[in-house]
Amino acid sequence: MVTRRRLRAILNTLALYVMAGLLIGYFGINAFSGQHGLRAQQAMETQAAELAEELATVKAERARWDRRVALLKPDRIDPDMLEERARITLEYGNPNDVTLLLKPN
Repeated sequence: MVTRRRLRAILNTLALYVMAGLLIGYFGINAFSGQHGLRAQQAMETQAAELAEELATVKAERARWDRRVALLKPDRIDPDMLEERARITLEYGNPNDVTLLLKPN
């Protein structure tokens, strides 16, 4: 009987350590590759960097368009911009202009 108690105590202790090891392993794996783990955080940081770069590009394009629109305001019209828009709208060209024909995308 004494050996069974000792064997049972050893097996209980061993089972406790195995269960604790499995539980720690489960949480460790989820901390690395889970939905909110290290891999997901790295992917979100990469996506945030890409979106910040795209935002900078869009802001630059927006600023360029704002400058062009400001040149067409009635209180201060830029003569070159007015001439450019009139030529595009009326499809006129100056005999000294060089015309390039481009394929549409």
